[in-house]
Amino acid sequence: MGAVRYLTILHELVRRLCETQAEAIGAAADIAAKSIAAGRLVHLFGTGHGSIPALEAFPRTGSFVGWNPIVVDALGPHLRIGGSGSVHQFRMLQGAAGYGKAILDSFPVREGDAFVLSSHSGVNRVVLEVAHTVKERGLPLIAITSVEHSQRAAVRHEGGRKLFEIADVVIDTGAPFGDAVIELPGLDQRVAAVSTSLAVAAVNALIAETAEKLVALGYTPMVLGHIDRHGQRIPDEMRRDYVAAFQKRLWGQ
Repeated sequence: MGAVRYLTILHELVRRLCETQAEAIGAAADIAAKSIAAGRLVHLFGTGHGSIPALEAFPRTGSFVGWNPIVVDALGPHLRIGGSGSVHQFRMLQGAAGYGKAILDSFPVREGDAFVLSSHSGVNRVVLEVAHTVKERGLPLIAITSVEHSQRAAVRHEGGRKLFEIADVVIDTGAPFGDAVIELPGLDQRVAAVSTSLAVAAVNALIAETAEKLVALGYTPMVLGHIDRHGQRIPDEMRRDYVAAFQKRLWGQ
């Protein structure tokens, strides 16, 4: 069965992620915990399906104040095939010179913050512009990427370096070149991609490791519990406090 084959392969890739990337995730968590404990933010960015790990980080059940997803609608998950926000526009915009820097200029990214960039290929212009701009501002950069795919793909930025070559810490998802993993008789192309699942797993592993480090530092992160925890709804004031604490960090109020 294709389903069993896919899940077996994904299980093996997650196991490999655990066995080979624990040290990198720990190093990334050191960076994230330092920023969050200091009252700053860890920003997360990606384009296309690479924006899904950023959206997974915050706000959501089981995460905590200190993470800030930067997701631009025109570069987010592909919601339309044609028209406004379509795949055609996305492909043009992710190759537009200056767009990555313009994105960062429109968000309050400050000294003391850290950055997580998710990109399966790590070679597209917008991602690399954001990466270079983050480093120019002196902020630590964490990459979640497939080193195998990136090494085999052509870089689309005049700087010549790929995301894994720019970042301070690289979490290698281990997703294969081409992303999809199931080969079927009669099909020239493989089906069923794994990069998004692995990147989301890496982000949640980073959240877990960061929480552990914060607690060890004596810092209690503000976690949003599930609305139905213990069969009782979370009080509205707890959700309001969660949002207010995030906005204070974001806008420096």
